[in-house]
Amino acid sequence: MSGTTLGHHTIDVGNIKLHVAAQGEGPAVIMCHGFPGLWYSWRHQLPVLAANGFRAIALDMRGYGRTGRPADPRDYDRRSTVADIVGLLDALAIDDAVFVGHDFGALLTWDLPQWAPGRVKALIQLSVPRTRTSPSLPSKTFAEIATRHFFHMHYFQEPGPADDELGGNPALFLTKIFWALSGAHRYLDIFKHPSAGRGYLDVLPDPPPLPWPWMSDADLGYYEREFARTGFTGGLNWYRATDHVWSEKQSRPDLPVTVPTTFITGERDPVQQMSGPDPFRAMRDTVPGLDWIHIIPKVGHFVQMEAAAQVNAIMLTFLNRFSRA
Repeated sequence: MSGTTLGHHTIDVGNIKLHVAAQGEGPAVIMCHGFPGLWYSWRHQLPVLAANGFRAIALDMRGYGRTGRPADPRDYDRRSTVADIVGLLDALAIDDAVFVGHDFGALLTWDLPQWAPGRVKALIQLSVPRTRTSPSLPSKTFAEIATRHFFHMHYFQEPGPADDELGGNPALFLTKIFWALSGAHRYLDIFKHPSAGRGYLDVLPDPPPLPWPWMSDADLGYYEREFARTGFTGGLNWYRATDHVWSEKQSRPDLPVTVPTTFITGERDPVQQMSGPDPFRAMRDTVPGLDWIHIIPKVGHFVQMEAAAQVNAIMLTFLNRFSRA
């Protein structure tokens, strides 16, 4: 599974079949997206990595696209999602790889050095810094926040309402969420709305017409077709699995991440804006392998799409520093 042109493959990893897009030959770089993403979220990285001598692999993560979509949120716990990655490495005869994570993909790949020791060569993490495991059950924290204002992570917990709302109009939801989380808008404005009687589409802002500088009609069309076919339940199950992941971690205290790591985020990413005056403190304390925090001006959450050229340059500089040793 390699070559100079982009290829699509279905990999049986034992308990699920993963769809991957792959391009290039050389050291493996495996890219893991978040919500609402697809392998397509790495469309700007795949050809650039391949052209520079890397084997670039982008997954449809469990629950998304052409990958299997278990219905039970418990099937999205850390045991299962790590097994997907280890199974992929084994199926492709890859001893270790550089992992690139965004959003929920970053949360998973932050855990990989501890949960799959020896299989992670390095990390390139986007948008979501490492944090310590909370002492409180996540769903209880989400519910408490929702007493003060609308909070999507609480709204997503109950199966049904969010699935129906988002799946009922995929194009509208995708356009709204991509715009709201971008550097062009202040996402935190959704927290001005009360929870009662509100769905996600009610609180997200109305976006301007496409195309945008980083999203074309064709790009949005690809996401729309995939999510119109699959719905959003698989992606929402990553949110519904947060209590399961939390429970698993109670018997596994967080270990330092010592593999070489670089972090990339947008200056206007709401993840950082919601995390207090120093959103990177825990990451600096718990990731001794961290070499740099790259903050790209005027960019929001989807940094690999909004600032593709800058992200690609950072990735290649980091990869070339050690990967060919």
